[in-house]
Amino acid sequence: MPERNQTRILLLVAGIGGAIGTTVAAAATLMQVRPEQVAPYLTTPVCAPDLPAPMAFQVAGWDTQPRPLVEALAESAIVPGGIWREVRSGIEAVPLLSAPPVGAPLKVRVETLLTDIEELRRRWPHHRPVLANLLPAAVDPDLTACTTLEALLAHPDAGTLPDLAYVLAALKAGIPVINFTPNRVEIPPVAAMAAAAGVPLLGRDGKTGQTFFKVVLASALKARGLRVDGWYSLNILGNADGANLDDPGRAAGKLANKTRLLDEILGYPVTDAQGRSTHKVRIDYYPPRGDAKEAWDAIDFSGLFDLPMSLRLDLQGRDSILAAPLVLDLARWSVALMQSGIAGPVSDLGFYFKKPVGDDPPITFAQQLAALDRLAERCRRSRP
Repeated sequence: MPERNQTRILLLVAGIGGAIGTTVAAAATLMQVRPEQVAPYLTTPVCAPDLPAPMAFQVAGWDTQPRPLVEALAESAIVPGGIWREVRSGIEAVPLLSAPPVGAPLKVRVETLLTDIEELRRRWPHHRPVLANLLPAAVDPDLTACTTLEALLAHPDAGTLPDLAYVLAALKAGIPVINFTPNRVEIPPVAAMAAAAGVPLLGRDGKTGQTFFKVVLASALKARGLRVDGWYSLNILGNADGANLDDPGRAAGKLANKTRLLDEILGYPVTDAQGRSTHKVRIDYYPPRGDAKEAWDAIDFSGLFDLPMSLRLDLQGRDSILAAPLVLDLARWSVALMQSGIAGPVSDLGFYFKKPVGDDPPITFAQQLAALDRLAERCRRSRP
């Protein structure tokens, strides 16, 4: 069947058993029967109402412990039982595949995943596949020496980043990639591979709660001519992501992404008179909070006559509830970009990410919204 007749997105999720993955699966399944419970919380119907991409999803995915999704949903209690049980049979039908063994060579893992992908494609031949990487934050290996795909596959440390196998398999299969994690998979040979294959590469590190508001507030303070003298950000969360980020090595990438963007937005480093950084970001694992993340910001700034002022923001959010709609949005963008012939790292989607990949990504909130408008117009003009 011609591509234009494909009416659904086949959302392939790496890490489907996690908090965000199970929430995505529940939301995507619910979209089929009660779209009014999900669609109003997507951004694409607002910022890109004519985006040439389906609103319907079929989900499948991999996990290291592929237990039934309904068990994971019941245990986490992130999605209220009265909501997901309405589509229990649909959630139970989501294909769950075992992640390739971590100890296997990277090339072997890629081939294993390619076999899985082709089987899923045969099962849903008229769907548009998209890979969403939702794996946990990992220690960032030094892969700077890898200038070619062959060098990457042969590098002894490449296999320590599980994400790479999924990303490479997807690109080999001609499937768009969403890197919602802080893991740096968009290294030069991967970016070049995506561009050569005509496949969009979206990332990095989904911007869901505190960092979203930091971008908005920092952009507003800059526009208002108020100088930021210090910014203290604290995150507490008690889900598996919080436990994983309790490891300093695994948290390093996310902390760096959360920290760097402030200076980029303001156009100057946030320091004291001695040049010491006064922008502090912490992530603390606090089990009682579960998925109900709390993010607290203390912002010190000055105005006319250098007189000091301050602002406090306390976000009591829900980590996976904020993240899941963005994954669905990015899947729709991926399909539209693929149809429009836009390939390689896509910087104009900086609205969705802490560390957007690609050249000259938009930095301030206004720039990010304008970039979405431009990108949506490119997709509309390219519609068959």
